[in-house]
Amino acid sequence: MKFQEIKNNIYYCGLNDCDRRIFDELIPLEHGTSYNSYLVKGSEKTAIIDTMYPPKTTEYIKRLVENQIGKVDYIVANHGEQDHSGSIPALLEKYPNAVVLTNPKCAENIKSMLHIPEEKIRVVTDGEEISLGDKTLKFIFAPGVHWPDTMFTYIKEDNVICTCDFLGAHYTFSDVFAVESNELYKSAKRYYAEIMMPFRMMCKRYTKMIQDMKVDMILPSHGPVHKNPDYILDAYADWTSDEPKNLVVMPYVSMYNSTKEMIDYLAGKLEEKGIKTFKFDIVDDDLGDLAMELVDAATIAMGTSMVLAGPHPMAVNVAYLAAVLRPKAKFATLLGSYGWGGKLFDVIADLLAPLKIDLVEPLQIKGKPTEDDFKKLDVMAESIYEKHKSIGLV
Repeated sequence: MKFQEIKNNIYYCGLNDCDRRIFDELIPLEHGTSYNSYLVKGSEKTAIIDTMYPPKTTEYIKRLVENQIGKVDYIVANHGEQDHSGSIPALLEKYPNAVVLTNPKCAENIKSMLHIPEEKIRVVTDGEEISLGDKTLKFIFAPGVHWPDTMFTYIKEDNVICTCDFLGAHYTFSDVFAVESNELYKSAKRYYAEIMMPFRMMCKRYTKMIQDMKVDMILPSHGPVHKNPDYILDAYADWTSDEPKNLVVMPYVSMYNSTKEMIDYLAGKLEEKGIKTFKFDIVDDDLGDLAMELVDAATIAMGTSMVLAGPHPMAVNVAYLAAVLRPKAKFATLLGSYGWGGKLFDVIADLLAPLKIDLVEPLQIKGKPTEDDFKKLDVMAESIYEKHKSIGLV
């Protein structure tokens, strides 16, 4: 298959992986994913920017041969993770005169993870430029956008930027250019939530930087190329902002429906007050959906049953994930039911503590909720309403 030209001798040489269903043994993939690699043909030299996921290496090299790529001078590694760098050893075998261009931290990673010989690596500095003749590659370090070794490659004459994982999506396509749709937006938001949200402040910084550059195209390492950069940049500006939306996310696990009754009642009272809610069954629902809702939530209200004198292990897992994802939520509360006693909330509260959010008075009850318990949930709903009102959400 012939490589698709993106712009002025810049070609897409990546691959779709439509059948992959889980990423990093953690993240479910609704639409598979793509591993994007870009071929840049200058008047004097040729570069490949990012390579391929190791299981796809044979197919990747075959496509380079089929497209008669006889010479490669530079292999740019924007990031050391193997879904982007994994085919570097095979490329160096195919193109023995090629040199890997990367930053110091990525150089350390590919030497240790891929056993790339040090003499095949040329370490670049932040802002350094490499000429391909009529094209210039400029390297922009972006540490903390996913990994400490991340950098971007800007192709100056064409005003396009290769952003590696940043601004990407786990999404497959027949045409490399983005077709803006609700499905793509959801995939990009899910990708941000699961991968980029822990680094929100760095993402916010580099979103602004690329906005100010006014690039013509954004070429990420997963998902389609954006000919309309504002589509993805405006989305990231919203997701990385400091202001949450008028939303309460309510993950819960309920063994005998007592906790679920509390969650359902609280959700109804909040909706009556004009606050949107998102109820999430920890056992049955997709954690990716929870991550997406956490992007916007102002409040996390977690419900849990008690198991062996402590919170349900699946609730503990979700609290841990929420703390790792570091959403911009301002408030939290805890509610749940127990049978014979124990500490229901201490572990979860400790896990959520790094988020530094304001805790609304929790509610722990024995067995099924009574009329007095529902009155206490009324108080909780009012407290959450007042919290949202205090920051201008209602």
